[in-house]
Amino acid sequence: MKYQVKNIKLAEQGRLKIAWAEREMPAVANIAKDFSRTRPFKNIRIAACLHITKETAVLLQALAAGGARIAACGSNPLSTQDDVAAALAAAGVNIFAWKGQSNKDYYRCLNTALDCEPLLTIDDGADLVSLIHSKRKELLRTVWAGQEETTTGVLRLKAMAKDGALKYPVVAVNDTPTKRMFDNYYGTGQSTVDALMRVANILLAGKVVVVAGYGYCGKGIALRARGLGARVLVTEVGSLPALQAAMDGFEVMPMPAAAKLGDVFLTATGNRDVIAKDQVKLMKDGAILGNSGHFNVEINLADLQRAAKAKRVMREGLEEFTFADGRRIYLIAEGRLMNLAAAEGHPSAVMDMSFAGQALTCQWLAKNHNKLEAEVYDVPAEIDEKVSRLKLESLGVKIDKLTPEQKKYLSSWQEGT
Repeated sequence: MKYQVKNIKLAEQGRLKIAWAEREMPAVANIAKDFSRTRPFKNIRIAACLHITKETAVLLQALAAGGARIAACGSNPLSTQDDVAAALAAAGVNIFAWKGQSNKDYYRCLNTALDCEPLLTIDDGADLVSLIHSKRKELLRTVWAGQEETTTGVLRLKAMAKDGALKYPVVAVNDTPTKRMFDNYYGTGQSTVDALMRVANILLAGKVVVVAGYGYCGKGIALRARGLGARVLVTEVGSLPALQAAMDGFEVMPMPAAAKLGDVFLTATGNRDVIAKDQVKLMKDGAILGNSGHFNVEINLADLQRAAKAKRVMREGLEEFTFADGRRIYLIAEGRLMNLAAAEGHPSAVMDMSFAGQALTCQWLAKNHNKLEAEVYDVPAEIDEKVSRLKLESLGVKIDKLTPEQKKYLSSWQEGT
């Protein structure tokens, strides 16, 4: 196994990017230092299907420092940073990824990564797990366990487990607090607005921004859009998140009502057809559509293509669809997750926590995989505790400690009023 990247000559530029990310990722650096001493992955083959960014490179380097033999591929055809991929290839990582892959190339790269016959898998979207369970079933005999990084992937895995289709244990890294509360919330909010600014360069102040979905990602997007002066509308199908959005001060309404009002529509639901022809026909001229969900199914692209009489690329990452009635609708990054396809993804400092959790979970799986059933597991609480402690230390933040009396009180039932 070797590599396939767009241009290996970009390696030096990629190394500089990675060095910049390392400055913002002290928790992963601390873990990498420990891995280089203890070598928990000696002779362990790991296949990783992740967004190939400078932050991912820091994670892969940490695993390699622990002795891992890595084969990596991109988890989205548009999210790979080509200079980072080149730097990883030059450093000896087996990597198969470049920006702008065709669907055929995308799956060919996944298969090539799986040719390493991994013992552990790391996914962002569950494509490796899905491929192993469908077309690479011979690998089920040797894979120990896996882990999943994103909401959409966890949904797929839980559906597999419910149907009895999941054949090896997977840890839902996405669901752990140090991932959801920071990466999904702060990271998605900032990087989604960053992508919107890079592609469209519009003034958000005074605009009506419709956020579809009020999970952790949607909350972050709504917060950042409001912070830049937008009037934010939230659409939801769940009563609890809708209630929280209303109490957080956002206007909550069904999508057909919001469709008539919005200037910008941002989806973050993990579901398909959140915006389709029935919603598009209600939108005003100039509406901008973007998606921050993992897969490009939240905005129905086929409906847009069929309804438009003309299409053109206005700016890099921004397509214009013109309809028979003269209205023009704009689509960001082909409907793919805009924060990575049209920007650089989350800031390194927030990915420090997510990838610290990934690295420690990988270590835990290497040690404990033979004790696990073919189910979806939460990240062990001690890993979250260690990640949060490492991050606080890097920020120079100190906290209180419980006294022996307080510990006794919290663990007892005898004392009352």
